[in-house]
Order: sequence, then structure tokens, then C-alpha cells
Amino acid sequence: MSLAVVHSRAQYGVSAPPVQVEVHLSGGLPAMSIVGLPEAAVKESKDRVRAALLCAQFDMPQRRITINLAPADLPKDGGRFDLPIALGILAASGQLPTDVLAKYEFLGELALTGELRAIHGALPAVISAGQQGRGMVLPRGNADEAALAASAEARTASTLLEVCAFLRGEFNLPESEPLTQDRGTSGSIPDLADVRGQVAARRALEVAAVGAHNLLMSGPPGSGKSMLAQRLPGLLPLLDEAQALEAAAVRSISHGGIDAFRWRVPAYRAPHHTASGVALVGGGSQPRPGEISLAHHGVLFLDELPEWDRRVLEVLREPLESGHITVSRAARQADFPARFQLLAAMNPCPCGWAGDPSGRCRCTAEQIERYRGRISGPLLDRIDLHIDVPRVQAQEMRPDAPRGENSATVRARVERARAHQMQRAGKPNAHLNQQETERDCVLTGADRQLLERAIERLQLSARAAHRILRVARSIADLDESEQISTAHLGEAIGYRRSDRRN
Repeated sequence: MSLAVVHSRAQYGVSAPPVQVEVHLSGGLPAMSIVGLPEAAVKESKDRVRAALLCAQFDMPQRRITINLAPADLPKDGGRFDLPIALGILAASGQLPTDVLAKYEFLGELALTGELRAIHGALPAVISAGQQGRGMVLPRGNADEAALAASAEARTASTLLEVCAFLRGEFNLPESEPLTQDRGTSGSIPDLADVRGQVAARRALEVAAVGAHNLLMSGPPGSGKSMLAQRLPGLLPLLDEAQALEAAAVRSISHGGIDAFRWRVPAYRAPHHTASGVALVGGGSQPRPGEISLAHHGVLFLDELPEWDRRVLEVLREPLESGHITVSRAARQADFPARFQLLAAMNPCPCGWAGDPSGRCRCTAEQIERYRGRISGPLLDRIDLHIDVPRVQAQEMRPDAPRGENSATVRARVERARAHQMQRAGKPNAHLNQQETERDCVLTGADRQLLERAIERLQLSARAAHRILRVARSIADLDESEQISTAHLGEAIGYRRSDRRN
């Protein structure tokens, strides 16, 4: 038969739409053409495939070869179609059986020697293939990544010859086995016990971890803001399998790759303040995920917040509310998940010492106001907790000074409180909508009056008022209390420090 069809997958955002590689052999002068909206890397595939087939001692058909990548209106890029194209040529020329091809999907870039090279975006393809009831054959370099999709059949190969032997029934390709999960905190995530003093900041960090709340820290240089931020991932519970797969799928299509032994640990991203808007939210002619998507179900830390370009910061407004971002370009549009926990740090003034007891600050009130005004009110309104991080006292830095609780102890409390939230609403408190907030964050008459007085005095928006209620609910969960008490509400109101300054 001079026609063969091989199943494969393209990459479009975090999805992997199906692609049928149709290979037809006909009479005429020997030539190979690829149609179906291929990019440059796909067009070059014909040269890689020809050399790989010859090096593997297969017969290259001396006929006119037409390769169609269907659907024709879906852009195809990368070298991921090398393997299915080679298999299609072999099947159409009678060198491989065609009945086995329907049971599997194939991905992989071919070297000129016939070796298979790893590709980007293997995990979404394996998951999608499993949902269609087909197995996936891909390069050995993607074995750890493919193993994360425990519900799908993924087989890996090192060379084109191994794949062909498998299709003939002469060789059994190994299946990717699920890896033993390890938190991986030892030596990788700093411990909270390293932070000296800062009792109030440690408490705020714990509250933020409980409810997945956004947190803004303001304090002089060297007060420990970055240290606190780096220790937040160690306080968060492990991701469940569904969340971990979503986050891993985003990292799979990026160039960073996946750490298969720490794939359930929440991500921690800390881009430099010179990063562009495209680097932060994603973009490019072929849309790629940005930092907010790479921090999906994890932590995004923005240090030196006023030093960021204001236009770059403003793009965070919608993702902070919706949990996803749509990147639109002239020819393509892609949706990426972006349910991240924002953690930000800033100095109180340009010199950094405003409010310090030493009195070393020489900034004028106008300079301080202009510096703080670089952060817009709508963005501050979306941050649940605003805290001051004062300078650490000298006696607290002594080697024999008492240390605070370590990350494991705090994480145990966070996990218990988070379990209450998941049982009650199925989501962290920070992700409650208006109806769920009114249902789960009920106040007594006196506490309702306290909140209303705070709203009037601080001139809070409805969004800020709802965020205060959710923070109070997280504090109550931390105390294992079914009801929000006055103490819980008062502490939540106390975390709106920036509103009190205005």
C-alpha cells in the first residue's frame, strides 16, 4: 500500500491537539514535499528523515513522497514530527506493518544517525494520547517526564531501529514507570528556622501560606524580606496530582524542563525587576508561557517592587483575579494557566530607611510619596496582606539567640488548616468567590460593625473588604476555629498597613 497514516501531536499553548501524518507514495521524479502549514523546522525534517533512514539501513523509496500534516490550518513547528514522518514512509513503502500504527502515537526528533532526541511539551501530549485510549512512543530523554502521567501508556526508545523492531513485534519497548515522589526539601528549600527575629513577619507568612494569600513586605535593606520569601514554598502543602500535572505541563513546554523528583513541590519564581511584560505574562510569535504561568500553583516573588516598570506590573491585575492569561498575537492565540501566589517586597523609601529608629533617612515626604506611587492602587488592592519588616536587632543575631520554629513544624499547621479549607470549599480561602465568601466568612453583629468602621475609616473597596474576610477565615482555620472571632478579624484588618498610610 502506498498510503500510511501515523498519529502524532502538535503543541499549542499547554494543549496538544492531534495531528495525522499522512504519507503517500506516487510515481514521478524522486522528491519529498511536506504540506499542512509547516514551520521551517518541520520543512527541514525531510533531510533529517532521509539521512536517518539511510543510516539505519532502510530503503529510501525512489518515488514522489507527499506528506500531509492534518489538520491543514493548525501551525506545526519543531522537530517533533521526524519520527512519525519516518514511520509513515516505511509503512507506505511496505517496510513496516500498518495495523500496529493505529494503537500508538509517535513523537520525536531524529538525528542523522537515527537516534531519537528529546522534545519539548511531551507531558501534555502523553496525557492527551491517554485520554484518546492510545499509547505514546517518544524519545528516552522524555522518560521521566512521561512517567508523571501515570494513567497513560508511554513507551520510550533511543533509536529509530528500536521503534521499528517494536512495531514488528521483535522488541519490547520499556514503559515509563511512575517515580517515587520525594518532597525534596532537604538542601533545596531554605528552612524558616534560619530567619532571626521577625515574629510578626513569620506570622504573616504562615497566614499567607494557609490561605494562598498575596503578601507585600516593606522594610529597610537587610531586614530579611528575601529570606522570608525564599522560605514560603517550604511552608506550602504538596500539590495534589491534578495540580502537579497542570504545573508540570506548563514547565514541559518551556525550556526549563521538569524536575521529576520534585514535581509536586510548589514552584518558586523570582524574576529580576528588569524583566519585560512578555517575560512576565508570556508571548512571542509562537506564544510561550511567562513567569506567572511558570509559577502556576506556586509562588511568584517580585523583589524591589517599585523598581519594576509600572506598565509591566499592571499586567498582573487580570491574572491575579482570573487565574489564567490569554496571549493574543496577530496569527495565534494561546491560553495559559496563572493561578499563582504573589509575594512582593519593597523598601519604604528611595534610600530604604524611612521609619527606622536610627533616623538616617533623608528623603523628603514628596520623594517618599512619589516612590510609593510607582505601585498603583488597584494592584495594591489585590494584595491581601501588607506588613512592615523592621530591621533585625543586634541581640537577635547572636549565635546563642533562640531560634524560631522550623519549616516542618509550621508546615504541619498549614497542612491541617488547608485540609479544613479543602473539606469546606474545595479550594484555598484566597480563591473563594463572592458567594462562597459570604457563606464561609460569617461575622457576628459586633464584628460586622467593626469591619464596617474599618471600611469607612480606611476607605476600603469592596474587593479589599472581601479579602479581609478571607484572611480572617484563614486565621480562624489556623486556630482550628469554626467561627471567625473578633481577634481573627482584628488581625486581618491589621494587615492592611498600606491602606492606613493613605
